[in-house]
Amino acid sequence: MKQAIIDNIGIFLLKKGFTIKSMTHTCFDIIARSSHMVLLIKVLEDANSIKKDFTDEMEHISSYINASPLIIAEKAGSNLENNVVYSRFGIYTLNLATFRNCINNNFPFVKRTQAGLTACILGKKLKQKREQEGYSINELSKKLGVSSRMITKYENNDSEIRIKKAIRLYNLLGDEVFDKINVLGSEKRLFEEGKSDISKKYSHLGFKSLETKKVPFDIIAKKDKDIILTGIGDKTNPKFSSLSRLLDVDNLIIFKKKKPKNIPSLTKEEFLDFEKSHELIKFLKEFD
Repeated sequence: MKQAIIDNIGIFLLKKGFTIKSMTHTCFDIIARSSHMVLLIKVLEDANSIKKDFTDEMEHISSYINASPLIIAEKAGSNLENNVVYSRFGIYTLNLATFRNCINNNFPFVKRTQAGLTACILGKKLKQKREQEGYSINELSKKLGVSSRMITKYENNDSEIRIKKAIRLYNLLGDEVFDKINVLGSEKRLFEEGKSDISKKYSHLGFKSLETKKVPFDIIAKKDKDIILTGIGDKTNPKFSSLSRLLDVDNLIIFKKKKPKNIPSLTKEEFLDFEKSHELIKFLKEFD
């Protein structure tokens, strides 16, 4: 089932103009890029099976490349409902049908929380739509089964409500009164983790850097608009170069004994000798 979902996602995204790459043995299964969006997608039969170290790495890497991390699954114990957003360790989780709707810019407004299925009312929009449709506060309160005082509270503040009332409100005023959940938004805050000499050197050069374990590179570093994927060792992951090309970022191999061909590479000593970030960037750009 997982491979079928991956295939369906790939075909759908290709039709939508994305460039995609399938990954194996990493914290995500698909990386997809369009002119304005990057997606990191983990596909699971059951979303409950994912581990926190996988979601953490997805979230951290996404912060460096302005990507949207997503989990797509058909169930989390029980089946995931259409047009409902779930969450696993802070990563938006949804089924394939909901994902397709989001790519088509039709975002859901219902989410699963500890309180069950809920939706967030936009107070100002509620008042505007109520007046457009000609409902008084008292009339709307009776139709929703709440007090007039509660309607006033809804209109004065953005409020979260349970699904039964949300459905009644949707049937009366449509989805404009709800806060849509943009699952394709990207995390801007850079996470920084790294204790190695190479990470410390990146920091000295003014980069933020993250050491990774579940992707084809060992360190991702960023300074302003410059992003470098760094592999360490003599055995280069075959997906390393193609991944950097898809993301339009630089790559670097820090080798120990065997220098790779046709890719920017340095010994550890050579890398540590750089004193200015622009010198390193200039070196990498010579391979473009």
